[in-house]
Amino acid sequence: MSTPRFAVVVLTQGRRPEELRRGLDSLLRQRGVELDVVVVGNAWNPSGLPDHVKTLALPTNVGIPAGRNAGVPHVEGDVLFFLDDDAWLIDDDVLLRTARYLEEHPEVGLVQPLIEDPDAGEAPLPGRWIPRLGARQRHTEADVFSVVEMTVAMRREAFDATGGWPGIFFYAHEGIELAWRVWAAGYTVRYVPSLRTGHPVVDPRRHSDYFYKNARNRVWLARRNLPAPLALVYVTSWTGIQLVRWTTQRDGLQSWWTGWWDGWREDPFEPGENRSRLRWRDVVRMARHGRFLVI
Repeated sequence: MSTPRFAVVVLTQGRRPEELRRGLDSLLRQRGVELDVVVVGNAWNPSGLPDHVKTLALPTNVGIPAGRNAGVPHVEGDVLFFLDDDAWLIDDDVLLRTARYLEEHPEVGLVQPLIEDPDAGEAPLPGRWIPRLGARQRHTEADVFSVVEMTVAMRREAFDATGGWPGIFFYAHEGIELAWRVWAAGYTVRYVPSLRTGHPVVDPRRHSDYFYKNARNRVWLARRNLPAPLALVYVTSWTGIQLVRWTTQRDGLQSWWTGWWDGWREDPFEPGENRSRLRWRDVVRMARHGRFLVI
């Protein structure tokens, strides 16, 4: 295998300089690979970074998925790697082993590494870090149908085939749509826990905007991607589960309902965006691999 070349996009708002430096240092320690790295400043002009790291300053905060998309044209490499500014690579050969895995598994378009917090001690890690229904089998490799967006690797051709991250989401659930689109492009998505990355444990439910976008984007996810009858079933079943959960946890309920309504009321596509949805054969293929898109 020739030396793998990674196109790396690091997204930041410049508010966590120490964490950003930790992530960049973990990238620069990677052995056996060539890196082309760009730091995308979402409403920030990146400065004080290591040599040979490119920068891209966005004049306004365009959101997380659109910010990642903006960085892609500025880096070269057959494999894209996305890293949030508070994430890092734990081992110095994560990218090399990622490249070998993709070479050995040409059907895989997107890889989700293991995410852990070495400083968490015995505290339980978030179930959402395991991209599997029920958050089970943390250390078992498997096909998955969503990704935890803070650290992922994917073939550039798979990224191009999907159209990239759904920029209109701003944040929340963009990793589900990206994974679905990778499956629809004919690839598979794999959770590979032998590839270790780090991220501090943070509760995402710390502000009302989280509840709003969680609901709105879930409705948009269905409307943007699923055939109409299935979209209705998907949203209905998900809504029912959420209502059961609200019987014990009512924080953010008003914001959640507002987002749910706006998800139906507003156009889920940006002007000029490709409005194609998953085909029924894509839905069937995903079902054969273990994901029935009814919840």
